[in-house]
Amino acid sequence: MAPGNFTQVTEFILTGVSDRPDLQIPLFCVFLVIYGLTVVGNLSIITLTSVDSRLHTPMYFFLRHLAIINLGNSTVIAPKMLVNLLVKKHAASYYECAAQLGVFLVFIVAKFLMLAVMADDCYVTICNPLLYMVVVSWRICLLLVFLTYLYGFSTAIVASYAVFSMAYCSSNVINHFYCDIIPLLALSCSDTSFPEAVAFISAGTNLVVSILIVLVSYFNIVLSILRMRSSEGRKTAFSTCASHMMAVSVFYGTLLFMYLQPRTNHSMGTDKMISVFYTLVIPMLNPMIYRLRNKDVKAALKSFLKNSCCSFS
Repeated sequence: MAPGNFTQVTEFILTGVSDRPDLQIPLFCVFLVIYGLTVVGNLSIITLTSVDSRLHTPMYFFLRHLAIINLGNSTVIAPKMLVNLLVKKHAASYYECAAQLGVFLVFIVAKFLMLAVMADDCYVTICNPLLYMVVVSWRICLLLVFLTYLYGFSTAIVASYAVFSMAYCSSNVINHFYCDIIPLLALSCSDTSFPEAVAFISAGTNLVVSILIVLVSYFNIVLSILRMRSSEGRKTAFSTCASHMMAVSVFYGTLLFMYLQPRTNHSMGTDKMISVFYTLVIPMLNPMIYRLRNKDVKAALKSFLKNSCCSFS
């Protein structure tokens, strides 16, 4: 953290999604529903993939951890955001802000890797089905998940230290609804070239590498599907990865729209809306995508609800 001699700011003020008083209650209701659906949806995925033996496969093991990441990602942001919509002073202490940024980075970086891992899993499932249990053994699955969280944690430590080693001694108003790197660095009265370089290299590497892995995996998957002679085989192969393809498209499409638009079109309002989408809306949508598009998950949900009703009757 920044040394005491230089850091005069002890708390930050978050401007929130909107500064219009008449929108605070409507926004609270909207985001409360979104967060509620996120919690219920991701907890249902975590529960189903844990208790239903039909879902005890590597693919659903990775899906469970994607749900954990989605839930964590949303929970880091939403509760504080909801409280700030109801109170006049949208304050966050210096260390609370640092903790929020650090934990958020753990989950968002882990999500990049988990989506890439799931794309590789789909690739092996369709392109090398006979070697699946050898290539994707439980030991490999545990190692991949461990490395995913370890890399996310390591990246968060480095990036958070880089940001909060700066001196904040002027304005403490963060033009955002959570503590994010770019709005924070805009307030620093130190030379921000080092943390900006760390943020740029980390974000660029994570985004490019994960997208390349996903694209290469799905390029080979599509080629394999097209080579299949049986229409039923093509349909089965496509349905195996359709949910993941949709989730990947929504997540990366949002990020690419945010980062590839011309600098002249950038506005903080637009960036806030896009941030709302990938921090709150996408974690809500993912469980819906997997429940609606995946027959195994739908069957497991029906069985779970049936057994639950029988146990209460």
